[in-house]
Amino acid sequence: AAAAAGGAASPADKERFICIYPAYLNNKKTIAEGRRIPIDKAVENPTSTEIQDVCAAVGFNVLLEKNKMYPREWNRDMQYRGRVRIQLKQDDGNPCLPQFPTRKSVMLYAAETIPKLKTRTQKMGGSDQSLQQGEGGKKGKGKKKK
Repeated sequence: AAAAAGGAASPADKERFICIYPAYLNNKKTIAEGRRIPIDKAVENPTSTEIQDVCAAVGFNVLLEKNKMYPREWNRDMQYRGRVRIQLKQDDGNPCLPQFPTRKSVMLYAAETIPKLKTRTQKMGGSDQSLQQGEGGKKGKGKKKK
């Protein structure tokens, strides 16, 4: 068992995956609150699922830990929960995806891509009501909730 302690864990082990908390990419947060990228590149309240989606889409090995909380996150709501673990490097230490050599490159990519997600572009109204009405609500009889 002693062998495992000597840094023998390979980057392919889940334990060695990098962690990305939504707070890192959130333009509503300050650096002190956990933001890790420039505010002009950050996203408004990203969720762990969105981070998972964009990273899985480029081919990362992604793990979503839904119930993990960012330690500095005071808000306990579900939407603020979650942490995404990403395999950044292969066994030999080389990046899994050459275009993402560092965790920061992954964070910047995720923050750049999340606003383009379909779930984001459709919800421009800022509310989820349009999603719940289904097909019936599209007749346009002036019943749109403002």
